[in-house]
Amino acid sequence: MSKRLRSSEVCADCSGPDPSWASVNRGTFICDECCSVHRSLGRHISQVRHLKHTPWPPTLLQMVETLYNNGANSIWEHSLLDPASLISGRRKANPQDKVHPNKAEFIRAKYQMLAFVHRLPCRDDDSVTAKDLSKQLHSSVRTGNLETCLRLLSLGAQANFFHPEKGNTPLHVASKAGQILQAELLAVYGADPGTQDASGKTPVDYARQGGHHELAERLVEIQYELTDRLAFYLCGRKPDHKNGQHFIIPQMADSSLDLSELAKAAKKKLQSLSNHLFEELAMDVYDEVDRRETDAVWLATQNHSTLVTETTVVPFLPVNPEYSSTRNQGRQKLARFNAHEFATLVIDILSDAKRRQQGSPLSSSKDNVELILKTISNQHSGESQDNDQPDYDSVASDEDTDLDATASKAHRQKSLDSDLSDGPVTVQEFMEVKNALVASEAKIQQLMKRREAACM
Repeated sequence: MSKRLRSSEVCADCSGPDPSWASVNRGTFICDECCSVHRSLGRHISQVRHLKHTPWPPTLLQMVETLYNNGANSIWEHSLLDPASLISGRRKANPQDKVHPNKAEFIRAKYQMLAFVHRLPCRDDDSVTAKDLSKQLHSSVRTGNLETCLRLLSLGAQANFFHPEKGNTPLHVASKAGQILQAELLAVYGADPGTQDASGKTPVDYARQGGHHELAERLVEIQYELTDRLAFYLCGRKPDHKNGQHFIIPQMADSSLDLSELAKAAKKKLQSLSNHLFEELAMDVYDEVDRRETDAVWLATQNHSTLVTETTVVPFLPVNPEYSSTRNQGRQKLARFNAHEFATLVIDILSDAKRRQQGSPLSSSKDNVELILKTISNQHSGESQDNDQPDYDSVASDEDTDLDATASKAHRQKSLDSDLSDGPVTVQEFMEVKNALVASEAKIQQLMKRREAACM
């Protein structure tokens, strides 16, 4: 952390003392009990990080602290500040309330349904309203007033809005002005550091041109956040972007499965995904990495208290109503992969991401490969407009998963090379082949043990 929390800070949702978690996209600090509810909402609603036990980019933490200290919570509780809300019986949760249903119902209303956010007068064309808000955001990011920009974003302003008259995005403006905290906020809400303006320049270009070197380096990190996070999950290292190293592909010492036909088939399936489907899969794997790492921190910090119960466990990725049911089911199935299987998938994702971004064609590929890795913020930008979040689908396993992120570092499999198969496939098909690969690996290991026993 850039600084220690002050004792006067309280949970944004229940006013409990000494909050130890943060909701990054909401600009708030929250206590353990309220965080247990936030985690069940999904990253599209609340992106949580532990304040002490999770690595923080310094300027990202500074952005959240600035929002919290400047009253960002009033954005999400606007109508509750009206004395009339007390008369109507509406109130926020307090530390003595039970997590379920009291705190859970309040937090869902506050962040999922946005029940207390200030509403603009209804207009016939909502797109016009969003455009007007986005233009206001475009002008506001040149200053350091973060809470104004967060308020505009909460009302529907688009962080990656391309201004038709100015010919650039809010992130271009913030980068020119050297507003690194505004850049952090915009990135959290979906701004892409790689977007070009009308003259073909990116926000990174303008940051460097203006001598804002720290901002330029941070924007590059944001641009590669997806692959950086996946690599760090497996080997605890990140690429050296300053020296032009943008990818790390972990490997496993065990190469006994290199000749597996199913392994080659799985690799072909991954490589033959369209850029759009591959990007979706990479995003989903990123979310699963975040779930596993957050679970590990959660269990390590609770000290077997009453919070560590079935009611606070997040066994698989929560449903995102903006995604199709097929994609939500595939996301939930990721939790069924053990550490070894999941590490294999992550390595395959990293290998193919590098190939696609560097434009390396496959021998039988007929199409030019596009740059598919955009800033990770794009995947977690939008707010759900549904009033109720669907229940979890009954496709995820309830069996225990490996919550220790460090365990996977001992299981790195050498990436498998293969040619591209004919025709595109769906993410679901890829998952099916990957599951078949797991069964094949288990059978091979079993046969090997039998052979060893017979030779003794």
